[in-house]
Amino acid sequence: MLELLLCSLLTILPDYLYRRYAQGKRIGKEITLFSVWFELRWGIVACLMLTVGLITVIFYNHPATSNVTLLFRTVPIVPETNGRVAEIFVGLSDSIKEGDPIFRLDSSKQEAAVETARRKIAEVDAEFVVAKTDVVEAEGRIQEAKGAHQQAVDELAAKQELYRRNPGNVAFRDIEKLQVAVQGRQGAIDAANAAKEQAAARISTLLPAEKASAEASLAQAEVDLEKTVVRAGVTGRVEQFALRPGDIVNPLLRPAGILIPEGSWQQTLQAGFNQLEAQVLKPGMVAEVACVSKPWTIIPMVVTGVQNFIAAGQFRGGEQLIDPQQVTRTGTILVFLEPLYEGGLDGVTPGSSCIANAYTSNHDLLDSGNLGVMRRFALHAVDTVGLVHAMLLRIQALVMPIQSLVFSGH
Repeated sequence: MLELLLCSLLTILPDYLYRRYAQGKRIGKEITLFSVWFELRWGIVACLMLTVGLITVIFYNHPATSNVTLLFRTVPIVPETNGRVAEIFVGLSDSIKEGDPIFRLDSSKQEAAVETARRKIAEVDAEFVVAKTDVVEAEGRIQEAKGAHQQAVDELAAKQELYRRNPGNVAFRDIEKLQVAVQGRQGAIDAANAAKEQAAARISTLLPAEKASAEASLAQAEVDLEKTVVRAGVTGRVEQFALRPGDIVNPLLRPAGILIPEGSWQQTLQAGFNQLEAQVLKPGMVAEVACVSKPWTIIPMVVTGVQNFIAAGQFRGGEQLIDPQQVTRTGTILVFLEPLYEGGLDGVTPGSSCIANAYTSNHDLLDSGNLGVMRRFALHAVDTVGLVHAMLLRIQALVMPIQSLVFSGH
């Protein structure tokens, strides 16, 4: 409407003044409601053409969008294991610090595993005591075997000496039996030494390994027990936390709730502009926004980034071919806007909807002095009509609360 009024001042109004004062025609006489088209046809046609051209120039070179949001990040509250909720530590909406508990799952199974691991460690410690007595017992058997061996050796030596002096006094068969007995006694010594080494190896190698394994099982069981208490990974707020004791949560199918990290929204607006304006939108462009949560305020912004991809065209590889006809919605160019001045977004609620204008500036190109007359005139006109778009934004910001509160019925 504003563009039509401006164009009519340059077309319809001069045409009417010419008809009225140059040709002497009067409203209600020669110029009536039925003769308006015929009398003012040149001005009306020129006004419509100029309006369409002006709107095209404005909206192409000074893009506008109502798809602007102050996005913020959320973190799902997900336990590392599934289970039934036993205790809740926060309310429906509550602030929380990093590491604070949020809720606890039923931990009877994990507590039993911890107790089993502790009993296993105690059992290994008891086996250490038994193994030490086995070493003492093996040492006694070694001494006993050595004594029996020495007795057999002495008896064999005596028999051999008697046999040497008088072969008839000792039967050769007795000497052979004593030789076999000496070998048997030596085998008993070797067996006792092996038993001692086995008991010592059990103390130095096997039992420490079993204890280390039991301690590792205890550590794992304690970790599993600790996982039953779900804690906040970051400082922030839990909102709409409706989880209650008795509910079942699953890390894959049913998260427990949402945690909003502190400062997750930062100072950046995300705006979606029409694809036609992809060649115009550049980092460094000056922009303005008006947000619903901060009415009657125009916030100066600057374009800090333009995404090189349109989200509507993305796909995930699978077993089926992609048909472009499946992309039913036309995507937008994602543009990142930051306040031109520090604290510009103070008072804007995260998640708020906004409207934005971005303005093309040809100031540097005009100052270069390398342009022709017609191009300089055209670029001056492009920069000038940005004022019309700025006026439109301010009118929208002015009527936004009235439109939202009165005409929407809310």
